[in-house]
This record gives sequence, structure tokens and C-alpha cells, in this order.
Amino acid sequence: MRTPPLRLPLRAGLLALAVGATVGLTACAGGAAPASSPLASSVAAETGTRVALSYPGGIVVLDGASLDTLGDLSSEQFTRLNSAGDGRHIMVTTSEGFQVLDAGTSDVEPELTDLVFPAAKPGHVVTHGGKTVLYADGTSDSTVFDSDALLASTDSLPSVETIPGVEAHHGVSIVLEDGTFLTTVGNADGRNGVIAKDASGATVAQSSDCPGVHGEGTAKDEIVVFGCENGALVYDSGAFTKLTAPDQPYGRMGNAYVSEDSALIVGDYKDDPDAEGYLLHRVALIDTAAKTQRVIDLPGGVEYTFRDIARGPGGLAYILATDGSIHVLDPATGELTASYPVIGAWEGPAEWQDAHPAIKVSGDIAYVTEPAKNAVHAVDLTSGEVVTSATLDVTPNEIALTR
Repeated sequence: MRTPPLRLPLRAGLLALAVGATVGLTACAGGAAPASSPLASSVAAETGTRVALSYPGGIVVLDGASLDTLGDLSSEQFTRLNSAGDGRHIMVTTSEGFQVLDAGTSDVEPELTDLVFPAAKPGHVVTHGGKTVLYADGTSDSTVFDSDALLASTDSLPSVETIPGVEAHHGVSIVLEDGTFLTTVGNADGRNGVIAKDASGATVAQSSDCPGVHGEGTAKDEIVVFGCENGALVYDSGAFTKLTAPDQPYGRMGNAYVSEDSALIVGDYKDDPDAEGYLLHRVALIDTAAKTQRVIDLPGGVEYTFRDIARGPGGLAYILATDGSIHVLDPATGELTASYPVIGAWEGPAEWQDAHPAIKVSGDIAYVTEPAKNAVHAVDLTSGEVVTSATLDVTPNEIALTR
């Protein structure tokens, strides 16, 4: 039997999360690689990177160095995967909430545990500053816990703080190192902004100038960016700044791809609300220090989806395009500086949930999925060389790394 999570009354009026009946099915991605605490770094040093890949009805866990299969775990027909931020665990979105996958160690085999953070329509998972935040779209509640606490929990969930939402919507929350809590604002009819509260729960700042707010990313000096349908919203030291997209009234940044050592953010970008399919051909570049945004066009044939941008060595962006190559983008100049052929050319998915190529980065290594061949590849981003490949018995869809 599952042990329910303990809840610490750190804010007034904390409410328990409702148990969900359906998984929130909204495309979202982005963010930075999980920031490692000393404990998480120790775990990662012992086991190395683990790669989790979902497929219809299950999840496989691979060794990040050899790409050997370490575990094949049964799950629901469609699940989403996110790092838990502790170097060992993966959050799996299921019909009941966020289920904990233990990717294992050199002495422990991978396991999809019975531990579930209950959530109605589980959505975004954000790791930052040693905290993991789980967002429930069905209630707009945010569940917060110390990322490393999962490492000490073997048969029960760690203690959590549940911050109640106001009106249910597809949203996201983040906790900064000083305790500032940022969360999106919206309801069943739409989303329009973000509110910031200090550690006591008092409102610090609020903006309603972000229609369709989606996703978040934290850059250098804990400057946070949220995507809007007409630009982006930047939170810096107690104040919001609106950045207006060059295309109006619609120029949507949906996801932010960040390096926490860089002030520069890369965002996916869509300029036509009526465009069919999920392929994109432009990217947004935001300087969080200068509070500027510009949009660049990618070369013909270089298209991507929300799963196909990652940050890596040197703070550069790596775009896995439909031509099968990883294109290296310098966020400072907006120039493509290199191109590494990795997989075969591919077409965009009919539905965003459909399996299509994806990229995740750990250190200097990019992990690239190739669903058309049931394959996954490890690419050294310093040279562009494919160092390891593996063919699976299943078709990979979602991907998450332990670090």
C-alpha cells in the first residue's frame, strides 16, 4: 500500500492535492538540466547518467555510457518523463499523479516504485535551487520538496509543502533560493500572467500581461522567463518586465531552454496561430540582463518541435532538426556555427504526443532518439561524433535523464 506524503505547514492555508483521474496532455518542455546538489552529484558520480525512455505501456532505463538496457518497466499507455533533480529519480506522469521511477545504482536495479505524489492532471516538473516543484493542472496546486529528500526515502514519500492554487489551469511554478514562489495565473478559459510571493506568502509582484503563459526557464542570477503568446515575461529581483515579440498580435514563445550560467535564453517560437502541425522554423533569443528579445529565422529545411532544443557545452543551443542533424546555435550572435549529422530525416508528428525525435543533454553528451529505427544515440557535442548507439525492442517516445 502506498504511504501518503507528509505535508509541512510552511505556509498558511496549505491544502492537500486531489487525486487525478487523467493525465494532463499538453505539450511542454524546456528548462535547464537539473542543478546538482552535493548529494546528487555524489550519486551521479557513482552511477553516471541514466536514460529513461517511455514507450506505449512501459519505460526502459539505459546506462548512459553504454546504452545497455538496465530495466524494462511496465507502465501506462502514455506517460511523460521528467528528472526529479536528485541524480537518481525520474518523475513519471500517470493517471494518479507523479509516480517515482528509481533509475537505480550500481547495486540497485531500476524500479518503477509504488510511490506517487497524487495530483489531478499532473503537468510541469521544475527543479531549481535544490527544490523540486510538481504542478497539478487539475487544481493549480504546487507540491514542493527538497530534491535530495527522495534519496533518503525508500518506502515513503518525503515531506512536502503543498501550495494551493486559485483556479485550475495548465500552469507552472518555481521556488527561488530565497524562498520566492512564482506561479502562473489563469483559469479554465485561459492563462494571462504570473504572480510572485515571498517566503511568507506576501505578494511581491504580479503581471497579467502574458496571454497564454506557458513554461519557464531560470537564467543566470535567478532571472526567470515565462513564455507568452505575444512575447515573454521576465522576473528579476522583485519586478516583472514584458518583452514584446516582433510579430503581433501573435508571436508565441512556449518553452525556454536555458543554462543557469548564462543570461541568454533560447525559446521555441511560433508566429502563425493557424499553422498546421507542430514543426517550427524560428527561435526567440532573450537577453535577461539587457531585457531584450529578438527572433531569428532558421535556414530552409531546419525545422524542429518542442522536444528538439537543448542547451549544452559553452552555453550553446543544440537544435535537432528534421534534416536529421544537430545544428549548433550561438545565442549571443544568433548564428549556426556547426552541423552534426546524427539520424535520418524525419517529418513532424500528427499529434504532439506521437513519438518523434528528441534531444536531451548531460554534460558534453547529447542523447538523441530515433523512433523510426527504434534507436537512441549518444553524441559528443564537442566533436559531433556519435559515440554510442543502441537499437531497442520498443519505439522510444519521451526521454529524461537523471542528470
